[in-house]
Amino acid sequence: MTAYKIPSSAPDVQAQEPELPVSLSRVGVTGVEKVIRIKTAEGDQLFMAKMDCYVDLGPEQKGAHMSRFEETVNDVISEVVLGASEFRAERVAERIAVLVRERQGAARAEVNIEARYPEHKPAPVSGIETQEIYTLLGSAVAYEGYTRRIIGVQAQGMTACPCAQQIIAGNARERLQEDGFSNEDVDRIFEAVPVATHNQRGLGTLHVGLPANSEVEIDARVLLDIVENSMSSEIYEMMKRTDEAAVVEKAHRKPRFVEDCVREMIGGVVEKLVDLDDECWISSRQENLETIHQHNVAAERHGLLGDMRREIETEEQCISTLTREAWLLDGPPQQSA
Repeated sequence: MTAYKIPSSAPDVQAQEPELPVSLSRVGVTGVEKVIRIKTAEGDQLFMAKMDCYVDLGPEQKGAHMSRFEETVNDVISEVVLGASEFRAERVAERIAVLVRERQGAARAEVNIEARYPEHKPAPVSGIETQEIYTLLGSAVAYEGYTRRIIGVQAQGMTACPCAQQIIAGNARERLQEDGFSNEDVDRIFEAVPVATHNQRGLGTLHVGLPANSEVEIDARVLLDIVENSMSSEIYEMMKRTDEAAVVEKAHRKPRFVEDCVREMIGGVVEKLVDLDDECWISSRQENLETIHQHNVAAERHGLLGDMRREIETEEQCISTLTREAWLLDGPPQQSA
């Protein structure tokens, strides 16, 4: 096979001026996949990570150096991740963004990471160990001397519909009363036997954006607990019949709409992450896969944590339209002349 080499006289095509001098908002690589191995006290932990890396491109440069994205990802994984005791997707994204911006000579770089990993947890009654798959999400943007990052998680659970449950309970109450049961008897029955309703498998996603150059660290496990607890019940990949009964009963004793899940996630952040700054950006999203309809349902809330805290405290609407992209890509403050 003929060996090829780049002639020393070859021009740097990417650095040439484009035919049409127009700047670009994002240029980069998407879907870069890496298997990351973290050594912990319990043994090696594997993460399957997918990354997107971008820089902005000025009107004077024809193209970005695409190979430098891959080189930077590999360098950061070796530098930051290998030998670490835990994986923080947002910190890895931040480090990659800083280096990509420097190596590409760009004003801004943006990196997004989605990492899936297994976690072992016991089933609720039998205690058998079951492997659950969770998703960690990390995003960061880097300007010169200025970074912002977002930590996120995604988890599945189960919801039970409150509306159908109330209708079924109402019909059941009438039939029981017609059969001679008193109101007290019916109440005792409903207390002992959860009322049926239809269910959904839910997908909850929670993001927390940290202010510029923040040193605050958030445990992803705390966010995962908030997401799972926001639904009617957590779910398990492997269960005995006793576990199945416990999960179904728990869900039917805590029926929730898709909207309830979003609000519960926000409430969990406000309650458990009391040290977070009001300027933190929060996004809570729930999508439920319907069982009696051909469509799915979804709800979300995003904006500044301070607005959400005030809304809970005062019960006055403090809705924000601040999107993820608007918050993440908000650049460093302009220096006064």
